[in-house]
Amino acid sequence: MNQKGVIMPNQGKLSRRQFLATTAFGAAVTATGSISMPSVLRAQGASVKLGVLHPVTGALSYSGQQGRLGAILAIEEINAAGGVKGLGKIDAILGDAQSTPDGGVAEVEKMNSANVCCIVGGYASNICLATTQAAARYELPYVVDVGVADGIVTRGLKNTFRFGPGFGVISKTALANLAAINEQAGKPAKTVMIVHEDSLFGSGLAKLLNAQLPQQGFEILETIPHPTPTRDFNNVVLKIKAQNPDLVIPANYYNEYVLLARTMQQQQVKPKGIYSVLGGAASSYKFVKEFPDAARYIMDCNHWFDPRSEKALALKKKVESKDQFYTYEVYMNYSCVYLIADALERAASVDRAKVTDALASSTFSGHVMPYGPTKFVNGQNEGAAPVNTQVLDNDIKVILPAAFANAKAVFPRPA
Repeated sequence: MNQKGVIMPNQGKLSRRQFLATTAFGAAVTATGSISMPSVLRAQGASVKLGVLHPVTGALSYSGQQGRLGAILAIEEINAAGGVKGLGKIDAILGDAQSTPDGGVAEVEKMNSANVCCIVGGYASNICLATTQAAARYELPYVVDVGVADGIVTRGLKNTFRFGPGFGVISKTALANLAAINEQAGKPAKTVMIVHEDSLFGSGLAKLLNAQLPQQGFEILETIPHPTPTRDFNNVVLKIKAQNPDLVIPANYYNEYVLLARTMQQQQVKPKGIYSVLGGAASSYKFVKEFPDAARYIMDCNHWFDPRSEKALALKKKVESKDQFYTYEVYMNYSCVYLIADALERAASVDRAKVTDALASSTFSGHVMPYGPTKFVNGQNEGAAPVNTQVLDNDIKVILPAAFANAKAVFPRPA
């Protein structure tokens, strides 16, 4: 794919749907620079229509494009191997949520009209809440890639399945690991400041942290919200500098996370640690490569790939060969598509009810994440779990759990 958009083979005149999908993504690529993406999006002779929905324009466009990349890579691999057994090749129906819930809902309506058998993606919690609800009206199965708000899977929607862990699991794991790291270091950290974006993701996480950090023995000095996007963190960092917390916990998306960390570096604000929970850039090779000094020693509890998996490492190599970064959006969506393909094969049908039943009974284990076999309970994958990472030696290492670790935590941060 080049800056003019995605090449669509075997097509004469583009339909309005295809035109909207390709031009929306082309606009995002133009705004963010050329991106090396697979070019084949509509498989010749395809009979399985799969909705691929991400925010590829707007404030969340980078993460959305990465999610789309992962989904398309999986679709291309499946199609190259002959498609879904018994059903044929997958036709990716692309949608752009434009980084808003309303934009996502509009795309669900289009995908329903296009008669897709399932939707994958969504990324942001507020988008996923809206799009899964919209899909439920049509009994359209929906596999959420990332959205962590637990409300996504606690509303009793039979069509909704979340592949990754939610707020509750992640925050509990993150705080237990933080307490263990602090304990092992002799408890040097006692005070905390939280900086969070003010949508469902950041606000929900901040609420959990405020409830649970004191139980782990930490004093919260201040919780500072900010909108997305935010272009200036100088005042926020001045507050951090004035109160001098032992730990700063950011909860924001990629652009704001990077800007906050860089502003802290520029103002020479150096707490004992920056400990992220679902940090928007903390476990990002892009951040580490472009701003290594700002990223150094940052810890994160987040989605991650299984560093022991040959399949995960092969995918990493493939993504990097396209001059892209191996981010969690990529491998989570890649895994989700394979999960859906497995369900379709077992359902032996594109009938939505049969696909929903097949997803609900899934024991899929062919993913590249450090998860157990997929097991959906009320729509939540009970086999999913986060890991803790840290930026060490200009790389991202797993520090917890021990079963996946390839480094030990460095805490407190060296002067």
